[in-house]
Amino acid sequence: MRFDRPGDVFLADCPARLTLEVIADKWSMVALHALGSRPWRHGELRELIGGVSSKVLTQTLRRLERFGMVRRHEYAEVPRRVEYELTDLGRTLLPAIDALTEWAETHGAAVVDALDAEEAVRAEDGQPRKASAIA
Repeated sequence: MRFDRPGDVFLADCPARLTLEVIADKWSMVALHALGSRPWRHGELRELIGGVSSKVLTQTLRRLERFGMVRRHEYAEVPRRVEYELTDLGRTLLPAIDALTEWAETHGAAVVDALDAEEAVRAEDGQPRKASAIA
């Protein structure tokens, strides 16, 4: 596949766009970042991340597994023990995730300030408050 224009990489049938859709949802980046440190059990990962339901985390991990970024390892033990870890492909994302994390740490307050300013303008104009972009 050849891309001649800058926006071509984001066409609907492009593998790069599919990849971005997989990793750029609300919980995928957080899960990938957490798994970058070591393998985690589901409950440990849910506690570490915080704010994610067990169901949503399971869906996120299954999706990342299906696309080759996470490996699920079930141990033959009683009680059953399952751990999740990054694959080699998943590990290739860590430098990009680290860069985004650093950007977020540096500019997070400015993003929140911009959101607060926009909500203040809406309130002055008598417009209803938008649902939080963070929630």
